[in-house]
Amino acid sequence: MSKNVRISLYILIPVIAWMISGQFVEEKTLAEKIDRKLSSVVIAESPSEFFSPSIKINSSSTSEKRVNILAKTSGEVMPNNVLQGDWVEKDQVLCRLGVVELNRTEVKAPFKGYIERIVKPGNYISKGQTCAVIIELDPITFVAEVPETEIKRIINNQNVEIALVTGEVIKGKLTFVSKSASTSTRTFRVEAKVSNASGNIRDGITGTMTIQTNKVLANKISPSILLLSDEGDLGVRVVDGNDEVKFLPIKIIEDTNDGIWVTGIPNLSKLIVLGQGFVKNGEKVRTTFLTDV
Repeated sequence: MSKNVRISLYILIPVIAWMISGQFVEEKTLAEKIDRKLSSVVIAESPSEFFSPSIKINSSSTSEKRVNILAKTSGEVMPNNVLQGDWVEKDQVLCRLGVVELNRTEVKAPFKGYIERIVKPGNYISKGQTCAVIIELDPITFVAEVPETEIKRIINNQNVEIALVTGEVIKGKLTFVSKSASTSTRTFRVEAKVSNASGNIRDGITGTMTIQTNKVLANKISPSILLLSDEGDLGVRVVDGNDEVKFLPIKIIEDTNDGIWVTGIPNLSKLIVLGQGFVKNGEKVRTTFLTDV
C-alpha cells in the first residue's frame, strides 16, 4: 500500500466513523423522542382462579306439618299436664276426656312436635272438634325466593348457610328448586331442610340464606380499575403482547371486602392498574409492573 493511500485511509476512516456515530446518535435521539411521547401505565398480571360465587337472599322457616288433632268423642277435658308451648313425643296423650267410651278418651300426638294450641282442662269439646294443634319442627324447612336473573346458577344439593336474626348460624343443603316462577314477583322458590331435633329453631323465624353456587373460573380485582366503554359496557383495560391497550368487558359475580370477583379476563392478563383512564384502546404505551413501582 502506497504512502498516499495510507494517508487517505487515515483521513477517511475517522470521517466514516463520525458519520456512522452521528447516525446512531440521531436514531437513538429519535427513539427517545418517540418513547417520551408514549403514555406510561402500571400493569399487574391477573391470575384466574376457581371461585364459588354466593347468592344472599332473605328466608324464613316453616314447619313440615301443622295438624289439628281432633277428638273422637265428646266430653270434658281432664287435667293432663300438657300445656301450650310444650314439646311432646309421638303417641304422647294430649287430651284426656272424661267420658264413658274409654277407648276414645285419649287423644294422642301423631308425631313428636311442638304444641301450638291446646284446649285447657275443664272445657267441653264435641266429637270432631280440635283438641290441640301440633307442628312438626324436625326437620324444619327454610324457604327463600331467588331472582330470575340468578336462578340458572342454582341447583339441588348446593350448600347453604342461614344466619338467623337471633344470631345462630345453620348449615344445610338445598332440597328443592322450583321450575316455575311466581307470577307476581318473577322469583323462584327454593327450600333447604335442616335438622332441628331440639326444636330450638322456631317456625316462622327469618334469616339470611347464603347459597354457595358451583365453581367458575374468575379473577379478583380492585373495583378502582373498572371503566365504562363508550357503549356503556363495564370492563377493564389490559396491555397485549405488543404493548397496546385493549378493553375487556367483564361481569361482576361477587363483591367482597377485599375485592370483586369477575369473569371475562383471560388468565395472566396484564391489567392496567394505574393510568387506565388516560389511555385509549389501541394506543401503544410504556409499561411498568406494579412490583417495580
